[in-house]
Amino acid sequence: MTQLIEDYALIGDLQTAALVGRDGSIDWLCLPRFDSAACFAALLGDKDNGHWRIAPNGAGNCTRRAYRGNTLVLESVWETRSGTVKVTDFMPQRDKAPDVVRIIEGISGTVSMRSTLRLRFDYGSIVPWMRRSKGHRVAVAGPDAVWLRSGPEDRVKTWGQQFSTCSSCTVAEGERIAFVLTWHPSHEPQPEFIDPFEALEHSVEDWEEWSSRCCYTGPYAESVLRSLITLKALTHAPTGGIVAAPTTSLPEEIGGVRNWDYRFCWLRDSTLTLSALVSAGYLDEAAAWRDWLLRAVAGDPADLQIMYGISGERRLPEVELPWLRGYEGSAPVRIGNEAVKQLQLDVYGEVIDSLHLARSSGLVTKPHAWNLQLSLLGFLESTWREPDEGLWEVRGPRRHYVHSKVMAWVAADRAVRALEEHPALRGDADRWRVMRDEVHRDVCEKGFDPERNTFTQSYGSAELDAATLLIPRLGFLPPDDPRVLGTIEAVRTGLAHNGFIRRYTTDRRDRIAVDGLPGFEGAFLACSFWLVDALRLTGREKEARELFERLLSLRNDVGLLAEEYDAATGRQLGNFPQAYSHIGLVVSALALAGEETAG
Repeated sequence: MTQLIEDYALIGDLQTAALVGRDGSIDWLCLPRFDSAACFAALLGDKDNGHWRIAPNGAGNCTRRAYRGNTLVLESVWETRSGTVKVTDFMPQRDKAPDVVRIIEGISGTVSMRSTLRLRFDYGSIVPWMRRSKGHRVAVAGPDAVWLRSGPEDRVKTWGQQFSTCSSCTVAEGERIAFVLTWHPSHEPQPEFIDPFEALEHSVEDWEEWSSRCCYTGPYAESVLRSLITLKALTHAPTGGIVAAPTTSLPEEIGGVRNWDYRFCWLRDSTLTLSALVSAGYLDEAAAWRDWLLRAVAGDPADLQIMYGISGERRLPEVELPWLRGYEGSAPVRIGNEAVKQLQLDVYGEVIDSLHLARSSGLVTKPHAWNLQLSLLGFLESTWREPDEGLWEVRGPRRHYVHSKVMAWVAADRAVRALEEHPALRGDADRWRVMRDEVHRDVCEKGFDPERNTFTQSYGSAELDAATLLIPRLGFLPPDDPRVLGTIEAVRTGLAHNGFIRRYTTDRRDRIAVDGLPGFEGAFLACSFWLVDALRLTGREKEARELFERLLSLRNDVGLLAEEYDAATGRQLGNFPQAYSHIGLVVSALALAGEETAG
C-alpha cells in the first residue's frame, strides 16, 4: 500500500535528503544531490522502483516515531509481541561521500528484524550489478556505486533474492546493529567508511548546536524551531541554495496532472526566507542564501529567471518519466521544470526586496549588490507594463497580473528607501519615485474592482488571487485601507477551502482553469499563512491566531508540511516537505509574537 504523503519523515545531510515512511521504508532518495537521479523512487512508482525497508518481521507501521530532540535524527519504535525495537535513521553531514545510517536497537525482549534493499538507479529504471567486496555488498551501474555495510558481521545474515539484497538479524535489549549505505562515483576508489555510532553522536551534537543558536523563544517556539530545522535540511550547504522541496511530482490532486519538480531554488521565496532566517538569528544562513541569490541572478537583467538550479544552473529541461506510474497513479512524473522559461516580472521586485532586507538586517553589504539592483530596476522600468505568467507559473496566456505590478512597485519603493536610508548609495531617487507612483496608479485603476471592493488576479478579470493578501505587508496600501479590507474578505470567502485558502480558482468543471490545466488542487498552505498575516495586520488578532493554530494542526506527527492540504479528505498534497509552507509558519509565528522583520 502507498504511504500517505504525511506518513513520511525527512532525513538529510545538507546536500540531499531521503523520505522515510512509517513502515520503515526509505521510498525516496536522490544521490549525491537533491536534484540528482533517485536511487529509491518507490514514492512515485512501486517497490520495484527502489526502496530500503528495515522493520520487524511481519510488522506494519511503527508504533510511534519522533526526531531526537532538536535534530534531524529520526527514531521509529515498534512494539511487538516479542519485544520493543527502535530504528534510528539519519544522514551525517558528509566530508565527501554521502551516507545513510540505520541503527537497530533492542529496547526490550527479543525482536527479529528484516532489511530489504532494492537499489534502482536513474529514477527506478536501472537494476545495478551487485557483488561482494571485502565482506560488504557493492552495487554498480553506470556512474553510480553504492556500498552496503552491516555489522557486527556475525550477527547479520545477508543474501540476494529477486534482484534485492535481504538481511536478517535478531536484537535483544541493549543490543545495536548498524546498516550503512554509502554512495560514490563508480570510477573512483572505495570511499572511506564511517563509524556509524560515532557518526550518530556527531550528528546529534551538530544539530543540537545549530538549534541552540535560534534566538526566538516566544509563543510557538517549538514549532518555529522544527520548521527552521526543516529549512536548514533543504539547504545545499556548499552553495547556500535552498530547494523548494526535496521531491518531484507529488500531486496537487490525487490522480491529476498537476505534478511538478520542486528540487530547485525559486526567487519568489527569497524575501520570506531571509526574513525567517534573520528574525530567528541565523545570519550565516541568511548571508549564504543572499550570496547564492547574487550569484544566480548575475548577468543581463533581461535573462533573469524565476528559478535556478542548486548551484545557479539556468537550464532545467522538463521531461516525463513514463516508467513511473506516479504517486497513487498521478501521472506524469516530471523532472526538470519548463516554467523556468516563463516571464514573471514579480521576481525583479522580490530580488530587490530581498537585498533591501539583507541590507536593513545588517548583513555585510556586497560591493556589486547595489549596481545589480540598479540594473534590474532599469530593465523593470521599461517592462513592468508588459503582461507575464505571474508568480503561480500558469501555463495559460500571459496576463497583466496584479501581484506582478505590485512587486514592480516594491522594486521602485525599496530603491527609493535605500537611497533615503543610505546616503552613500548613488541613484536617481526622483526617477524611481515617478515609477513608483505610476505603477501605483495603474494597479489601483486597472486591478481593482470597485463593485466588489477587491483587487483581482489580473487587469479586467473577475478572478481572485491569494497573492493580493500580500498588499498590506508589502506596504503598497495601509492595512486599514477599505480596498485592503475588502480584498481580504473577498479572498477569504471566494477562495475558501474549509477555512483555508486556495491560490486561485481551479474548480471550473465546464472549462480549463485560468492556469491552463484541468483538474483541481487543495488549499495552498503558504497562502493560508498569508491570511494569518493579513488578519493580524488589520487588527483581527484573535481570528489570525485561531487560523494559525488550525494550520499548525495540519502538520504530521514529526512537524512537517507539504505544499497543499485537501480538507475534504484530510490529506496533505504536493511536494513534501515544502519550504514555502514552513517559511510561512515561521514568519506568521514571529509576526503574531510581534517580532516581525520589516520588509
